[in-house]
Amino acid sequence: MITPMADMDGKTAFITGGANGIGLGIARALVTAGANVVIADIRDDSLDEATAWLGADDRVEAVLLDVTDRDGFNDAADAAEARFGKVHMLIGNAGIGGPASEAAYDDWDWGLGVNLGGVVNGLVTFLPRIRAHGEGGQIVTTSSQSAMIPIPGSSIYTTAKAAILGMMESIRGELEADNIGVSAFLPGPVQTKIAQSGDLRPEEFRENSGYAQHERNLEKRPNSPLWMTIEEVGERVVAGIRSNDLYILTHPEFREGMETRFKAILASIPNEPVNTERAEAIGFLLSNPVFNETLGAKTGEGARPR
Repeated sequence: MITPMADMDGKTAFITGGANGIGLGIARALVTAGANVVIADIRDDSLDEATAWLGADDRVEAVLLDVTDRDGFNDAADAAEARFGKVHMLIGNAGIGGPASEAAYDDWDWGLGVNLGGVVNGLVTFLPRIRAHGEGGQIVTTSSQSAMIPIPGSSIYTTAKAAILGMMESIRGELEADNIGVSAFLPGPVQTKIAQSGDLRPEEFRENSGYAQHERNLEKRPNSPLWMTIEEVGERVVAGIRSNDLYILTHPEFREGMETRFKAILASIPNEPVNTERAEAIGFLLSNPVFNETLGAKTGEGARPR
């Protein structure tokens, strides 16, 4: 069982993409909850604005970080520990991408390098540090409702977000022995600056990109007032951390689409008798205890995974 992280006073969170959008909303909610936060972002000017918006100068540190830079990640982790000591929460947050029909190798390499590679880099950098201090912690990574309901035109983004969801589901049981909770955050539409992501594309991924027009069109897309605010999203993530939710979701509007997808998958299982001998031999592959734990926690039919 994981020891609850209900009391966040004095705990420290490292948040990638922390100076804008979802990451900034999570930072605000964590500061309000009494935690220290290290906001890491590739945009220097955004870090200054975010630090001013958060206030609480004694509990906020800003570090410049490209999540694809592994040496930079290690330096950022050192800076976080130099300021606040032990880091307890790693919150990975990034999102870029576009359609497969226009994508060149540069678009796939950059998109997966940020969306998925950045998560891997954070995990490899921070997990040994969290395990070493022995006080437990929480890994939260921003996936997306796109991982649950993939839609046309978002192949790079969806590929990474689906991989992140599987990663979180896989490592949750693995890290339980270290008193480290794991959550996959799957938000719907939020008022972020994802439309400006093309501005962040490094020069080495520009020459052979197929996304020039796509990124220009994306810049013109306004945020809808119906999309969730970053403040509300942040509060939902903090609530999910407190209860060690495996899945942190935001929008009930996606329920029907999710159910339809799950039914479509189940309907595609071969209509044949189960080979019981084979099932016994591969029993370790046929289920994951974290699913039963989550169902028990949500339905009241079992102990919470905390």
